[in-house]
Amino acid sequence: MQNKKFLIINGPNLNMLSKRQPEVYGSDSLDEIIKYTEEKVRTENISLEWFQSNIEGEIITRIQEAYESGHYFCVIINPAGYTHTSVAIYDALLLLKCPIIEVHLTNTNKREEFRQSKLTSKAASAIIEGLGKNSYLVAIKSQLL
Repeated sequence: MQNKKFLIINGPNLNMLSKRQPEVYGSDSLDEIIKYTEEKVRTENISLEWFQSNIEGEIITRIQEAYESGHYFCVIINPAGYTHTSVAIYDALLLLKCPIIEVHLTNTNKREEFRQSKLTSKAASAIIEGLGKNSYLVAIKSQLL
């Protein structure tokens, strides 16, 4: 069976997890979430490639590279604050032919009003949110069913 490649893109401020509002986002750092997720799927025939940037253009470039390569079984993206503002990331996501799963650590529907508008979500095949660090795991597992 061929190894399924997942690209997991993380947007701005996620590199500051565990330091920034741990009462909202939890006490795990992004590196700890990566380690946790990889441990939970280690027996699966998949590979995970993680990418994080605080810069919108770098995220767009990474999405375009994923499109050009055509090597990914699925793209999982946590656009963070860009979820609510980035038409450019939305447009880049529309290039992809593979499933796109958008994840959020928190339930954005229970947060500030400005978080109710999710531009990038409109390009997603599915949205998983409010499960903390398990949001990534559930996104991966949903594609293996």
